[in-house]
Amino acid sequence: MEVGFLGLGIMGKAMSLNLIKSGFKVTVWNRTLSKCEELAKLGASVGETPAAVVEKCKYTIAMLSDPSAALSVIFDKGGVLEQICPGKGYIDMSTVDASTTSKINEVVSAKGGRFLEAPVSGSKKPAEDGQLIILAAGDKELYEEIIPAFDVMGKKSFYLGQVGNGANMKLVVNMIMGSMMNAFSEGLVLADGSGLNQNTLLDVLALGGMANPMFAQKGPAMIQRSYPTAFPLKHQQKDMRLAIALGDQANVSMPIAAAANEAFKKAKGMGLGDHDFSAVHEVVKIPENASGK
Repeated sequence: MEVGFLGLGIMGKAMSLNLIKSGFKVTVWNRTLSKCEELAKLGASVGETPAAVVEKCKYTIAMLSDPSAALSVIFDKGGVLEQICPGKGYIDMSTVDASTTSKINEVVSAKGGRFLEAPVSGSKKPAEDGQLIILAAGDKELYEEIIPAFDVMGKKSFYLGQVGNGANMKLVVNMIMGSMMNAFSEGLVLADGSGLNQNTLLDVLALGGMANPMFAQKGPAMIQRSYPTAFPLKHQQKDMRLAIALGDQANVSMPIAAAANEAFKKAKGMGLGDHDFSAVHEVVKIPENASGK
């Protein structure tokens, strides 16, 4: 299978690399073309524009940072719309809101192309390991055709029906994740401020009903105030904002998510946007000279 891949950030690079390693013929594009060089050395072709990638490939996958980036590769000069046509499939795996993905579906379908949204649950390590959870919605036939690629990039794919359902499911998942990270950060700081051993707290959590990989993977680094980027904090805050907007549309009260969003916004203001989203820990971290120790 020959596929195009637009966007070689933390996630897109790992996902496209897995496709190449699994024998797919991959044509890549990135706004900064120099990011394509490593994949080109491994056998990928390089398209100079999104339109060039779509022209060459029957299926084109996009993994972009936010709604603005997702729309720009569609509408800008040299964008997807210049070459999308009957027989072409476009799969957007970016995390965007339902309004954005519906707009992309409308314009792609109007040109005769087929569209599938397929945001993913998972960050850098699951992307590298091909262990993402894929939340697809849209053209059912396109979903079934692209399953071989999904099977390389993820451990499980869900087909959720009409366009918008995938975007909404991803926002709900990330809203829960962001809220949990804030509570976890407060718990670590509270344990430390109460004279308790934070590593013992991790051991206790790992043995109970709240045991989960996120706490186990990120907790030790957070205790050391280290936040190697697997999922940038600025993207987590974007997802919280979009989830809260979804809550407004559905008339759902979300006070916990709203408070978590404010913490991520504060962390961005502290210059932590490009750190891992676990750096929200710094918002509640007790300064060493104020800990009473």
